[in-house]
Amino acid sequence: MTVADPRRGTLARRLIVASIILVLVIVPIVGLGLSYSFRESTSASFDERLMSMHKVLLTSLEQDPLSGELRIRDRLGDSRFERVFSGWYWQISDGNTLTHVSRSLWDQRLPFPTTPGPNWGTIEGPRDQSLRVVDQALRLPNHSDPVHVTLAVSRRELNAEVARFEWLLWLSLVALSVLLLAGLALQIRWGLAPLRALHSDLRSVKSGQHERLDTELPGELAELAETMNEVLDHDRRLIERGRSAAGNLAHALKTPVSVLQAQSERLPEVERRQVRDEVARIDAAVRHHLARASAAGSAALAARIEILKVIEPVVSGLERLAGRRGVSLEREIPADLKLRVDPQDLQELTGNLLENALDWARSRVVLSFRLTDGGVCMHLEDDGPGMSEEQRGAVLERGVRLDEQRPGSGLGLAIVGDLVSLYGGRLELRESSLGGLSVEVWLPGGG
Repeated sequence: MTVADPRRGTLARRLIVASIILVLVIVPIVGLGLSYSFRESTSASFDERLMSMHKVLLTSLEQDPLSGELRIRDRLGDSRFERVFSGWYWQISDGNTLTHVSRSLWDQRLPFPTTPGPNWGTIEGPRDQSLRVVDQALRLPNHSDPVHVTLAVSRRELNAEVARFEWLLWLSLVALSVLLLAGLALQIRWGLAPLRALHSDLRSVKSGQHERLDTELPGELAELAETMNEVLDHDRRLIERGRSAAGNLAHALKTPVSVLQAQSERLPEVERRQVRDEVARIDAAVRHHLARASAAGSAALAARIEILKVIEPVVSGLERLAGRRGVSLEREIPADLKLRVDPQDLQELTGNLLENALDWARSRVVLSFRLTDGGVCMHLEDDGPGMSEEQRGAVLERGVRLDEQRPGSGLGLAIVGDLVSLYGGRLELRESSLGGLSVEVWLPGGG
């Protein structure tokens, strides 16, 4: 029995694994790209808003023409500049005596820049706030030092918005991944359904339930199924042709062998014995190879048959022969026991074993069938003289006979061994509990 390599896996499993890998690679890349784009877009929008407010601050700045004092004309239209440590701050300073700040800064001051600007950056403000700052230096009359106008806004709202978007984004991508994988799994299952049907048909053909594959499949698989049907039909024709040829050859050789045997009787004793022995060897070889050629020898194309129904004619005929010889033939064959085997091969196998047992039994032969190890085991025992271990090994060779005084060609057990080997079964010869020979044959495909 062939066992599939687990490393190869099924086609559906390979497709699902490939889909999972694609989703795990593509979705994070898309997520990182969208997250980066949103962060950059939001930051740019935040900076534009900050620049607009800075321009408003600049336009709100005015200087008394007489005293040269600077002051802010309005409140910039946002109450957060009036709430202490709100995160929204402005500052006007020359770095010396001139300093105007928003009420929100209270007693704190923003770092004084050293370059004329405009300057953009991120600084640490009151209470460890992360501030996005824009600054620009102005040259004003009556002021020897440049006046820096600085606007700083906390990034907390910006970071919260980005974090909220990223959370929703990854949640959506995870949900999308699950839906994609579920959809791909359904698509794979639906797409591979014809392959599963073809596989089921193949198993049915292998088990003997059907003789052909169903061709009601999509175009590509229908052609494959039709081709396989042609191969199956061709194999069956070859088997039947081989059996027919073997039978014809047997009939063609039977007459010449009989003529040679008859003609050998006219020869002198020494020559007659030599010719008779050689003719017997030819006859034995022909019978052996014809018997092997006529066997199907494989359960692959055989139908599942009822054992009792197939071998009943053979067993019944040999029961009558056993009765005439004073031998009791006992049998135990379950009526519902089935086996994938060619009926002719099963009859050949059972007949050869029973004939051999009846030839050697003194008074009793026991035949039984049982289901075991995924196959059928045939057990045959007799109360004859039995065999030694050396004899049991030699008797399976073609033409070997333990008693040359008994009729026969010595082919029975050899043919049985060949049949069992062709079907992938086992043949074991042991000492019987009845005192004679115990023959056990196991064939696969029982049920």
